[in-house]
Amino acid sequence: MKRASRIIGTAAAAALLFGGAALTGMAAQAQEKYKIFLSMSYIGNDWQAEAANMVKAMAAHKSMADKVDLQVQVAGPNAQRQIQQINAMVQQGADAIVVFPISPTALNQVVKNACDKGVLIFAYDAEITEECAYNIHIDQEEAGRVTAEWLVEKLDGKGNIVVLTGVPGTSVDTQRTAAAMEVFAENPDINIVAEAVGMWSQAVTRTELSKILATQSWDDIDGLWMQVGCYTANAMQLEAGKTPEELIPCAGEGANGGRIQMLPVGTEVEGASGPYAPLGAPRISYASPPYSGGLALKLAVEKLEGKDVPKLTVLPLPLVTNETIQLCKEGTWDEMKAGCNAFSPAIVANPGWFASIFSEATPEIGFNAALVGQPEL
Repeated sequence: MKRASRIIGTAAAAALLFGGAALTGMAAQAQEKYKIFLSMSYIGNDWQAEAANMVKAMAAHKSMADKVDLQVQVAGPNAQRQIQQINAMVQQGADAIVVFPISPTALNQVVKNACDKGVLIFAYDAEITEECAYNIHIDQEEAGRVTAEWLVEKLDGKGNIVVLTGVPGTSVDTQRTAAAMEVFAENPDINIVAEAVGMWSQAVTRTELSKILATQSWDDIDGLWMQVGCYTANAMQLEAGKTPEELIPCAGEGANGGRIQMLPVGTEVEGASGPYAPLGAPRISYASPPYSGGLALKLAVEKLEGKDVPKLTVLPLPLVTNETIQLCKEGTWDEMKAGCNAFSPAIVANPGWFASIFSEATPEIGFNAALVGQPEL
């Protein structure tokens, strides 16, 4: 009703000024686009930038471009600032807000106020617990549990491990970490010798691991559980003189550099060199797919158009091991549909870029969307 009232008001003003013909034209034009905001929180990592690219690409796709007026705002890792920005978006006449929430609960009141005014709220990757919000994400607890179980099995149930978590306060970090810690607690011979906040960043990973290594060596560490950073950890081990065969097991997210490292030594990969090359590194790589934001936008438009949309959409959890790693040479839709899950460094120069971008639910956005924000044709 809110949006309809705005359209009617605009059309009535046009009628007074220009007559019936102008009324028809203005009303049609007013109905063409929904005002949708993208509310980003933390942007200090590759995943957030890539997810934003995919939202923007979805809005630019030919199926959406005439329907969506997308505006982007960044709050940083500050719940109060995000609350203020969402309030402002509502005041500016938002039809829907697509949001990566910095907290699952801190936004609840502002979200409820928005819903009460007829604004749709779609959260991607991280969740909002206010019942009027729509949520799109993987099962974060499953991600933490499965990867921790893999690491325990890889170490035969005993050894010293280092844990690097994500962005504090987010449901993503809280749920993954709690599930992993529960697994480690069930295996008393697994000893966590160091723990740090990794902020889902390769750069922060290097900083935090350097601090840890100031008091102990790689020889003291048997395994790694990292929400992001296996690529950097492997690179640091090589810098310290380890051979590829000596790399320790790492359970972590789906950065492309880490996946290229999983390929067997000697695999021919265009553009591969140094640590950004096949190392046979022992890994399990999981992902929160960055297409979740693009899917959130798509579902928001469908809801605005009157279609039924579920309040919760749980995405498949992409899991890649050394046995299932498969190289994408060109990044085409057909390649990804056939199951490739890592991209040649010749076409993805940034090793921190996230590789789990394919979904049959979002044919509008693929490789170029994630890389540079361009939709599929």
